[in-house]
Amino acid sequence: MEKLVLLFQYQKEKNNFTLLDRFMKKLFIIFFLFSASCFSQIKKDSIRRLDSIKKVELKNNISSLQLKLDSILKNEQKEKKEAPEEWTVNGRVNFIFNQTSFSNWLAGGENNVAGNIGVNYDFNYRNKKWKWDNKIISSFGITHANKQGFRKTDDRFEYNSILALESIEEWYISFFSNFISQFSRGFDYSKDPRLEVSSILSPAYFSFGPGILWRKNENLRVNIAPATSRFIFVSKPFSGMYGVPEGKRSNYGIGLNMSAFLKFKLMDNVTVENIIALYSDYIDNPQNIDINHQANFEVDVNKYLSVNLTLHLKSDTNASSKIQFRQLFGLGVNYTFHKI
Repeated sequence: MEKLVLLFQYQKEKNNFTLLDRFMKKLFIIFFLFSASCFSQIKKDSIRRLDSIKKVELKNNISSLQLKLDSILKNEQKEKKEAPEEWTVNGRVNFIFNQTSFSNWLAGGENNVAGNIGVNYDFNYRNKKWKWDNKIISSFGITHANKQGFRKTDDRFEYNSILALESIEEWYISFFSNFISQFSRGFDYSKDPRLEVSSILSPAYFSFGPGILWRKNENLRVNIAPATSRFIFVSKPFSGMYGVPEGKRSNYGIGLNMSAFLKFKLMDNVTVENIIALYSDYIDNPQNIDINHQANFEVDVNKYLSVNLTLHLKSDTNASSKIQFRQLFGLGVNYTFHKI
């Protein structure tokens, strides 16, 4: 009987152990599955987060690369747009005509006809480092009055050239040259008989020298040349005039030259051009400064017609003790014969 009781207790304990064992196994399996599920979810979240971070980084990298490419393309387009042609040429002819006629005019007056023709030619070269600006200014004018006949009213030829090598932004090491003369004989009609005071290439002024140039663009520049050589040439009849010693036909001087060119639009159809040159000779009266200033005003009526006003002031003590002044006003016909 005791054995049966023991056997029953043993069997009961065994069954309890089996149930506990099964319960623990199920619990372990549930825990394992739950852990695996959590780990899998964490891994998926981590992968998603990593993918999201990588996507953001990739997107930022693409955006940064796109900005760099846009900047490069923009700079290339800007450089291409701003890259100047090696040569720019502009040749222009201008004719100004004036005429006055009287018939039975009680207040009096004299019939006269006047005309002036001017040719301006600009040809400039430029690249990244070098700039070479050239300008030719030429004009010739005559008038005819019944009692006076033909008289010259304008006669000028001038060539300006500046060769410049860029050193820093807008500043250049320069070398300039300038030549000024006239085409025909000139007379002083206040004398009786008239007195010849000039002739072709007499006088002629030739200046050149190294210097420093500040150049904003083709329409704004200032050149300073502290070691300018200047030659004055005359023909034999004018020896002793224009600063050339008596018995000689040329004179040499060295001094300071300052020149400036400024061109701008005063209004939509009004253009103003200023050409200024100052010279002081170190040897011959340096306190006397030669001044040559020409101001040109042009009011465009249409493509071919314009109203022109020229004011020209000169002061040269070697030529005259008085200030020289010339003024020209009239309706002009313009034509551009060469442009690049």
